[in-house]
Amino acid sequence: MTREEEFLRDADPFRRNAFLVIKEMAVMSPQHPSVLVDEVLHSIFFLGEIKKPPYSPKDIVSDDDMLNRLKGRYPRPFDKYSKELPRRSPISCVLDMIVNLTGQENEVGIIKKLQELILQLKEDGATDLVSSTICVSQRDKTAKSVRYYGVSMSTSGCNPGRIMIAASCFSKWDGYVADAVMTYYPTKEKKTYFDATIKLPEQVRCQAFNISQIKPMLPCRSCGNLFGLKTDEKQPQWPYGNCAEPESVSNLLKNEREVREKARPTSPTCTDPNRKKAKESVLKELRRCLKEVNFNWGKDEIFYTPQAV
Repeated sequence: MTREEEFLRDADPFRRNAFLVIKEMAVMSPQHPSVLVDEVLHSIFFLGEIKKPPYSPKDIVSDDDMLNRLKGRYPRPFDKYSKELPRRSPISCVLDMIVNLTGQENEVGIIKKLQELILQLKEDGATDLVSSTICVSQRDKTAKSVRYYGVSMSTSGCNPGRIMIAASCFSKWDGYVADAVMTYYPTKEKKTYFDATIKLPEQVRCQAFNISQIKPMLPCRSCGNLFGLKTDEKQPQWPYGNCAEPESVSNLLKNEREVREKARPTSPTCTDPNRKKAKESVLKELRRCLKEVNFNWGKDEIFYTPQAV
């Protein structure tokens, strides 16, 4: 058994999975440095930092040669993980890498490739850095229309999930998706003063799959409320923003202007002053969560910008 195999066998689930994701991304990347590898390193190191007890990059990448190689190619994640917030959770970066390498049109290939990794990460019942669902959105249901992908939050625990959802609202997702999520975040109750939920046009395809079984899933109640998707669920089971649909729909709206125009929020409470109030409440909750996990965001409150230096 190699040292690496011994480490994977003996390490706790977070360290094991963090190392597996980093190694997989480094192997998949057609070039180094890579923006996506840079981003996944920062996102994972941040999640290690807010663990109790915290994990340093050296705890996660215990192989000195690999650690030094990563530090040489990607110095910024090592410097910024304890100061700046990631914009999204790690498996979103992995998904982007797979889509880039496979081609967006190869839906089955993308889901199968992601499934291979997720099944490894879930060994021994692990939940750290695991996304359970993937969503595919298209402007219509024809085979030729471009596919836009998203995965559910690959976080475990209340605070990491809330932090990542808020960070995605402020720094990554399309404005309509972010505002829809902020209509509810951080609870499952709609704000009385702000409703920015949207209704996707009928012709849009928005299909979620269980990654482990590659099984189609109906939208949950939360996503039904956010995007007007049809569902049989009566009560919200998942936190708003946790599922794969927000990321997938965000990517759709960023690229398909006509769909975005048709999906415009229509509530009279969706005003700039109310939006500002909602954003302030989300920021307040984000700061509270960061304080609870002992993360010092700094007075500038910066979101990390990945680079290929």
